[in-house]
Amino acid sequence: MSKPGLFGRIFGRSGPESDAPAADAPSVAESPIAEFPVEEVAVEEVIPEEAVADESAVAEPEAPAAKPGWLGRLKAGLSKSSDRLGRGIGDLFTKRRLDDEALGDLEDLLITADLGVATAAKVTERLAKTRFGQDVDADEIKAALADEIETLLAPVARPLALDPSRKPQVVLVVGVNGSGKTTTIGKMAKAHADRGLKVSLAAGDTFRAAAVEQLKVWGERSHCPVFARDTGADAAGLAFDALAQSRGRADDLLFIDTAGRLQNKTDLMAELQKIVRVIKKQDETAPHDVLLVLDATVGQNAHSQVEAFKEIVDVTGLVLTKLDGTARGGVLVALAEKFGLPVHAIGVGESAEDLRPFEAKAFARSLVGLG
Repeated sequence: MSKPGLFGRIFGRSGPESDAPAADAPSVAESPIAEFPVEEVAVEEVIPEEAVADESAVAEPEAPAAKPGWLGRLKAGLSKSSDRLGRGIGDLFTKRRLDDEALGDLEDLLITADLGVATAAKVTERLAKTRFGQDVDADEIKAALADEIETLLAPVARPLALDPSRKPQVVLVVGVNGSGKTTTIGKMAKAHADRGLKVSLAAGDTFRAAAVEQLKVWGERSHCPVFARDTGADAAGLAFDALAQSRGRADDLLFIDTAGRLQNKTDLMAELQKIVRVIKKQDETAPHDVLLVLDATVGQNAHSQVEAFKEIVDVTGLVLTKLDGTARGGVLVALAEKFGLPVHAIGVGESAEDLRPFEAKAFARSLVGLG
């Protein structure tokens, strides 16, 4: 029996990447659930009878190239970040003594790699306690750095916990426009629906017709009902009605998309607070989760987004998208050190299977370029 895939092992037991129209959405056949592989059916080529008189003349069909597993995609997705960090470490350490000057150079490198000042200082301080005064090479520094990063990330590497007693568990998804909210909702919904859970979606970003249409496409792909209204409709009223219908269906999960016009913070605050208020009229414990989706390409600006949304709504967890499009993957480490919010999932590509639950060790080793 094959070993369960990552979503089955993590999302299932305890219980984006752009908001552009769904050109980047995967085909119906794609699935992020490793334990539910799509059975490949061989297509037999029809060969004229006279052509097979000599069976040795019939060429064997080429086997399709195997798609890299999750760890391979994670390493490839973080290659821009790991190349930058790994090259820097290689330039600094060629059998060099780990003295004060070397530690200072390493700290500067970690800061430029978007790990942040506080995180860089903490990591180099830990290295100094165990390696100070020793001759070290680049591979030793990478391994030690990966261990320290894993230590920082392990407390926040927590999957989205599912409570089967909630029908539904309400997940409010927030973030600035373009961060990948809608795509992330679609991918997570498909992952849970493929496991047999009943999932519904609410197109609460009512000011962007493209977001509504994109969520509908994901709903079709994942066979999840989508509650939507005309552009400009009241988002809170939509959320209220979507929850009522979801409760009537006894859904396991309800994902609610929201607008992300952070440049008009007052209006956004009022809208999100109203959504939360009307949801609580039906279930005073809802929303049960508030996921903030962050675009990794913004680097240290992600800190200000976390701070802004924490002022507006009670953020319970993070999802980091577009790690494959940036050399700033280290920002996740800085976010973990500063805010301590659970990191539920990360995205390293456009297809549904490229959004997976966050694992500290795999991320740390891929970030520094270790296999």
